[in-house]
Amino acid sequence: MGLISGLMGVLFGGGRNVLRETAEVFRENTEAGAGRAAALRAQVQDQYAAEFAVPRRGGFDRFMDGLNRLPRPALALGTLGLFVAAMVDPIWFAERMQGIALVPEPLWWLLGVIVSFYFGARHQAKIQDLERDLAGAMRRAPQVMENIRQLRQLRADSPGIADPRPDGDLARQSLAVDANPALEDWRRLRRA
Repeated sequence: MGLISGLMGVLFGGGRNVLRETAEVFRENTEAGAGRAAALRAQVQDQYAAEFAVPRRGGFDRFMDGLNRLPRPALALGTLGLFVAAMVDPIWFAERMQGIALVPEPLWWLLGVIVSFYFGARHQAKIQDLERDLAGAMRRAPQVMENIRQLRQLRADSPGIADPRPDGDLARQSLAVDANPALEDWRRLRRA
């Protein structure tokens, strides 16, 4: 008994566990690892909390923060809204796009400056292409006005939009029997 208790005292005595310590050289202690991971997560959360902590601010500051968050979602949702509008009412959409074609060049430049300043990117080549396109759009202004006039005539509530007369005449003409000498010869041969 003395030998076994002495051996156990050497292995596990003095608050030590030689077997556990030896095993931990090859494999992490799961309980200690979980404790370290929990401590790390707590430190990360404390750091984030300190980073995003905002001192007491007034209503104007909160309003400006909210306003600064609007442009990107507004542009994305507005673009999706344009696609929906084009599908729901194409004539209404086409009228608006014809109107956009008449926007003067300085206004497009101003819009380009505001958007590029806000998003922090300057695409000069695209802006120069836009300038050429806008100059061409201004030359097409009379055609745009004519297009709008024609689009408004296509509305469902426009008078005469459902007039089937030309199509009715065409249908009657297509049903009229034309003389076909080859068909008549074939019919005569079949009867004989």
